[in-house]
Parts: sequence; C-alpha cells; structure tokens
Amino acid sequence: MTDCDAVDDYLSGLSEEKRRCLLDLRAELRRHVPDAQDVMSYGMPGLRRGKMVAGYAAFKAHCGLYPHSGTIIPQLAAELESLGLKHSKSGVLFAPDTRLPSALVGQIVALRLVEIAA
Repeated sequence: MTDCDAVDDYLSGLSEEKRRCLLDLRAELRRHVPDAQDVMSYGMPGLRRGKMVAGYAAFKAHCGLYPHSGTIIPQLAAELESLGLKHSKSGVLFAPDTRLPSALVGQIVALRLVEIAA
C-alpha cells in the first residue's frame, strides 16, 4: 500500500463532515506546498517535502493541524486566541464544521518551511 493509498483509507473511514473538513484542509495545505508528497506519519495524514511539513487528523470532537514542530504554534498563540481557536504546543484544534483561514494555514506552512530549510 502506498502512502497515498493509506491517506485515502484514513479519510474514507471518517464521517462525511470530518472527511470534508480534512479534504478542504489538505487542499489548502497543497496550495501552499504544491510539490509536497501525501504521507502517513504518526498515524495521521500529512504532507512531506523532504521533512514533514504538517499533519492533519480527526478526533472524536475536533480536527487538528499539526506542523510537526513544537515552536511554530506558540509563535502564533495570540493570533489563534484572537480567532477563538484552541491550540496546544504542537497543533491547532478546531471543530469539523470550521475552516481555518487560508492566511493562517499559509503562516503555519511558511514558518515550518523556514524551519525545515534552516
């Protein structure tokens, strides 16, 4: 099974609402990193360009975006709080019926790509 097949299997096992949420998030991530590869990492789908750029996942009550770094989300904590988004050190948590702003996803990806390049 390829990584792309594993990602498709993961997404196909979700409710319609969570699947749509994560498909939209994957499309948004791809807009910012079009040359990234779909992979599974730590049990969640994500995008890799050399190293992991970001993962995304669905849980019982929320979805999440995880930039595979403990330094990026803390840099954006004030902005996330102003948007009413819950977060941890490693990710942004949001309801499946919520879409993360494109600019925010872009910021997260840009910070992660700078980190990867360093």
